[in-house]
Amino acid sequence: MEDGKRLPIMGTETKFSRFSWIVLAYNVLVVLFGAFVRATGSGAGCGAHWPLCNGVVIPRPERIETVIELTHRLTSGMVIILAAVLVVWAWRKYPKGSLLRFSSGAVGFFTITESLVGASLVLFGWVADDDSVARAISMMVHLVNTFLLLGAITLTAWWSTTGEPKGLAWKGVNGPLLAAGAAAILLLGASGAVTALGDTLFPASSLAEGIREEFSQTAHYLVRMRVYHPAIAVIVGIYLFLATVWVRRNVAEPHLERITTLLFGLYGAQLAAGLINVVLLAPVWMQIVHLLISTLIWITFILLFSIVIGGVETAPRLGHHEVHQGVGQVAE
Repeated sequence: MEDGKRLPIMGTETKFSRFSWIVLAYNVLVVLFGAFVRATGSGAGCGAHWPLCNGVVIPRPERIETVIELTHRLTSGMVIILAAVLVVWAWRKYPKGSLLRFSSGAVGFFTITESLVGASLVLFGWVADDDSVARAISMMVHLVNTFLLLGAITLTAWWSTTGEPKGLAWKGVNGPLLAAGAAAILLLGASGAVTALGDTLFPASSLAEGIREEFSQTAHYLVRMRVYHPAIAVIVGIYLFLATVWVRRNVAEPHLERITTLLFGLYGAQLAAGLINVVLLAPVWMQIVHLLISTLIWITFILLFSIVIGGVETAPRLGHHEVHQGVGQVAE
């Protein structure tokens, strides 16, 4: 790509970027469906078999849990195919040393680890009613890996759409501030995964009972850990607000204000959704909504991070592209 030139309206670059956005959207849907599998206790729908379902290639579903788990496996299998196409396409299209080769390679890597974590959940029996510490840890690892996968796809889609930066620069304290923010979001997501597991395995019959159990020394550890997630959410929210305001005031990148405003709006919606989730005693649909907003926050933050550390070459062209104009309209 020549310096300062916009991407062509038609051509392989546009096709690749569109494909990348499709892969991102599909992965988000698979993540949400995975939450539905966990929330409905359908993770053991195929027994302790993987990749087979109940020991056969094409099972004869007799329970709704089997249908749900089998569907999840099929949709997850499509993730592997899409990731393989994305990686091969990127490595054939972009030259050696390209950041898009790196980001697409990360997509392939985290897709593989995602599959391995999912297989481990089944093979080790960390599904259904299992309440072990090992399952809680695996849920946190699963969430972090999922977010890293979505982040890699987001970078691939973003750079292929707006133009690949010549290089990445930390820009003084701004880069580390945002890197710490990314780590904070991952920590918050991991705590949310454990909280969701506790809500699924130990549902409260009322709000008062739930609060009372969270502070009870005799309650299960998953129940007692639920109190930490809201506190972490508030602390992380305060940090993200301060860090992004600092970056917005000290980095002269066009349209940075709109991206940060969108991030603030999503985080506010997430706090509201979390409160509603607690009041309604964590129904399945609300858990999925909560997770959806979390993924949108992560994706938006990755875009912000990319703009800040991606250098000045990428940012001036953002306002001319229809994808960024759509983001700006949402923020307004």
